[in-house]
Amino acid sequence: MAKQFGLLARFKDTPDLFHAAEKVRDAGYRKWDTFAPLPIHGLPAAQGLGRSRVPVFTLIGGFCGFWIGLLMVWYMNLYDYPLLVGGMPFFSPIFPFPIAYELTILLAAFGTLIGMFVMNTLPQHYHPLFNSEQFLATSSDQFMIAIESSDPQFNTEATRLFLEEIGGTDIQVIEE
Repeated sequence: MAKQFGLLARFKDTPDLFHAAEKVRDAGYRKWDTFAPLPIHGLPAAQGLGRSRVPVFTLIGGFCGFWIGLLMVWYMNLYDYPLLVGGMPFFSPIFPFPIAYELTILLAAFGTLIGMFVMNTLPQHYHPLFNSEQFLATSSDQFMIAIESSDPQFNTEATRLFLEEIGGTDIQVIEE
């Protein structure tokens, strides 16, 4: 017998999913997620999720790009190919500005991409929900909530009744 992953419930439309997410959050569940074919404004807050940490990766990438640009021009002008032209100094913060600016943007973009992959745990080639035909419809027109069995509050029958109470239909047991 396969191990149970959790329960999957379908909801009629966006407002139903939004309000159901608030009720699941208020009920104290911790390991659950919502699935919709479109972005729903305010849904992460309704789920009780905090602000994304991806901007931290962006900031770190931007700082690294800026300092790499400055250090690269400093090294090239002072050691690699020192060229004294018109009595100008070998290094000034004005000279490397275009290089530092471009590297700031480039490495900030790479930081954002890496941060998104790390925080979203991508690539994820397999998930138990992928086995459900019902779940695959979320990419076109279905709204769903999945509550995992690893949640400390999870009880198959009690959770099924709870999902029915908050408007869930077609409740399905998902196995790993």
